[in-house]
Amino acid sequence: MDYQEILNNILASVEPLRSEGKQATYIPALAMVNPDHCGIALRTLAGECYAVGDANVRFSLQSISKVFALALALHLEGDNVWTRMGKEPSGAAFNSLIQLELEHGIPRNPFINAGAIVISDILVEHLPQPENRFIEFVRALSACPSVGYNYAVALSEKKQAFLNTAIANLLKHHNNLHGDIDRVLQFYFLMCSIEMSCAELAQAFLPFANHLVPFDYDGVTLTGSQVKRMNAIMQTCGFYDEAGEFSYLVGLPGKSGVGGGIAAIYPERYAVAVWSPRLNSKGNSVAGMKALELLTTLTAESIF
Repeated sequence: MDYQEILNNILASVEPLRSEGKQATYIPALAMVNPDHCGIALRTLAGECYAVGDANVRFSLQSISKVFALALALHLEGDNVWTRMGKEPSGAAFNSLIQLELEHGIPRNPFINAGAIVISDILVEHLPQPENRFIEFVRALSACPSVGYNYAVALSEKKQAFLNTAIANLLKHHNNLHGDIDRVLQFYFLMCSIEMSCAELAQAFLPFANHLVPFDYDGVTLTGSQVKRMNAIMQTCGFYDEAGEFSYLVGLPGKSGVGGGIAAIYPERYAVAVWSPRLNSKGNSVAGMKALELLTTLTAESIF
């Protein structure tokens, strides 16, 4: 499979879409990002790396980092994680208060904001220095010691955190947030601010593409079964209320973020990351969604 030629063709094909949509503005720091960037990187389990466009420019992962947080929480608590949240698609906006209230403070899944705040609560509760431990784990996954938090992005998000603060208070009201609200949100904002390039992100997702080998990164261990089940949750819940559309068009487990990034995996084959900051109405990258649709179409490789 000539992945490099395929990526070259994809980048050319999505060029007209790079002007569609708009980057996230509710986090002021993201609104200042050049929206014309577009990059794709693909890494295979065989050790090959292919990249096009702005694949080496770092961007804010935002909700993509929730995959790494879930992995660390599963390492710490195992299936007990699921006593505090579900595994179902939300079918609603990623920051919905209405759904959380109707379901008595139990988030639908770990990838909507409410679920990720509960995951953050678990990490803050278990780890003496959760910010340090989390970034060490992410650096191990990405094989890049310079990956880090963007404190300006985290502060920008904190200043506009009215809805996330409301979500945390509602979780606390329903006894599904154990720690101090401000402390948990401090970790949550930093977690979302991590910056990586497409090339680094594809490397970081590669361990989730192979449940047949031991998952052990900086002492964080998962079973093959846990890795497979994380893939299942990415497939059904990784794109908020557009998860069904992504499954239909692309057919890969993955996770998007409002920074314009998307990471996805083909089990036992590769991990791929795309970045284009302009988003559709669901909060997913317009050009990124199309790029991954073209990838599975041109390669005839999907999980289905």
